[in-house]
Amino acid sequence: MQEFSRRRQQLINHMQAGIAIIPTAPEVTRNRDSHYPYRFDSYFYYLTGFKEPEAVLVLMAGPQPKSILFCRDKDLDREIWDGFRYGPEAAKTVFGFDEAYSITQLDTELPKLMANQPALHFSLGADNAWDSKVTAWLNAVKAQTRSGMQAPAQLLDVRQALDAMRLLKSSEEMDVMRRSAQIAATAHNRAMQHTRPGQWEYEVEAEFLHTFYRHGAQAPAYTSIVAGGANACTLHYNFNNAQLKDGDLLLIDAGCELDGYASDITRTFPVNGRFSGPQKDLYELVLAAQAAALGKVNTQQHWNAPHEAALEVLVDGFIHYGLCQGSRDAVLETGSYRQFYMHRTGHWLGLDVHDAGEYKTADGAWVMLQPGHVLTVEPGCYVRPADNVPPHFWNIGIRIEDDVLVTEHGHEVLTAAAVKTVADIEALMAQR
Repeated sequence: MQEFSRRRQQLINHMQAGIAIIPTAPEVTRNRDSHYPYRFDSYFYYLTGFKEPEAVLVLMAGPQPKSILFCRDKDLDREIWDGFRYGPEAAKTVFGFDEAYSITQLDTELPKLMANQPALHFSLGADNAWDSKVTAWLNAVKAQTRSGMQAPAQLLDVRQALDAMRLLKSSEEMDVMRRSAQIAATAHNRAMQHTRPGQWEYEVEAEFLHTFYRHGAQAPAYTSIVAGGANACTLHYNFNNAQLKDGDLLLIDAGCELDGYASDITRTFPVNGRFSGPQKDLYELVLAAQAAALGKVNTQQHWNAPHEAALEVLVDGFIHYGLCQGSRDAVLETGSYRQFYMHRTGHWLGLDVHDAGEYKTADGAWVMLQPGHVLTVEPGCYVRPADNVPPHFWNIGIRIEDDVLVTEHGHEVLTAAAVKTVADIEALMAQR
């Protein structure tokens, strides 16, 4: 709880004055009266550690700073049906808030709290329903102008400060992300050991879910991609319902969520346990591109340096194998490489798979890497059948992705336990 309290105080210090309103995510109906498994809003959780729905955090900055939680009432009858809930009194004590109220008091209390505040910090535009609520509260304050009440004159996006905070992971966050990465790496290794020709993609996905839950993860971090053969050339393929064929590669992009924090790993391996010649050529090209990118993950480099390094290696390989024509400079200038590599080499990682945080500064320069940044490094190569493509490369899709923590002296690959060299993959799969 000290970690969450520290973050609230950090945001209050940044605000200097005014009021911040940060709601959690709503429950979402799956069908009829069934709901999707509940997942809290990442910004709200980052500041509270509170996992229940129907909750709002209010922070007051200025001469008398304080944190206020609005949450569901304690209700023993509802707990029989839906499970435990803290209620305002217990939530205040357990989670360290200065005040706590019933969520039913929100419409009554918010106009009072907003009155005479110089600024309102809120994520305007993130949710239409909440925009309407906040507008109604502002109007309620403005209606009391003759009584001497003033509405906030400034409306500031609270996400800007929170994104900067979330970008640099604390030691506590690093520890959780290491554990999440270890669970996901174990799952990828298990998948390699259990994959055989004739299985279905969803059978392999089941091995991941088994490993995630068995080791304490609460959920997959995102919908898993289990893509055999040509399916791997569809970047966001997630039907996971095709049969795996002897001689095909299997691309798996899957990670777990542990205490709110995501891991994100992609591995590609042969269904039958042995790479063919063309598969090995392109696989080792992607692996070399990833190694080049990892070499640029340090505090002397900016965000885009790993992508630039990976792209040069890939383009050289595309030219060597006849996928692209011309010099490296010409291929980069024309963008012809995008036929085979159409995404960037990474993204921030944390509470969200594509985590909060800017990639460029206000003046348009790439962000310099700092200790505490966590990013993915994930070059790939996707070869669809085409007249300008040698047939022996058709339907080969490869991506290799690791989670990487920037440190004072370089970087730490959090997902290193997931095997990825040709020799290690074939050796592991030979143990089936």
